[in-house]
Amino acid sequence: MGYRALMVKLISLLKRKPGTTHEEFLAYWRDIHGPLIAGSSAARYVSRYEQHPTAWPAPGSRQPEPEYDGVTIQWFESTEAFYGHMSESDFGDMIADTEKFLDTTHIVWTLTDDPAIVIAK
Repeated sequence: MGYRALMVKLISLLKRKPGTTHEEFLAYWRDIHGPLIAGSSAARYVSRYEQHPTAWPAPGSRQPEPEYDGVTIQWFESTEAFYGHMSESDFGDMIADTEKFLDTTHIVWTLTDDPAIVIAK
């Protein structure tokens, strides 16, 4: 019997498009892009879609602005499902939408397999 991963995850670091604020990025990501993803035919391949905003320094803080504005985690049942979602006819619409709010030259992503659990309390 072959090994089957529990879940494959696409983890992406996202940076806002130059000329937009962190708040504008978050509003677009949450209110426009998220529903676009959820309503797409490609979504049938996605088991879970998470948006994780970066913890931002308080106004007036001397802390530096983080390099990335958020992280998205998309869960797939297999690598085949990951590549399947990219083959859907409306996948291009989602990619085109990223140009509206992301600095697409600075997207960093990786496709991960089962994690090694180091601490689980």
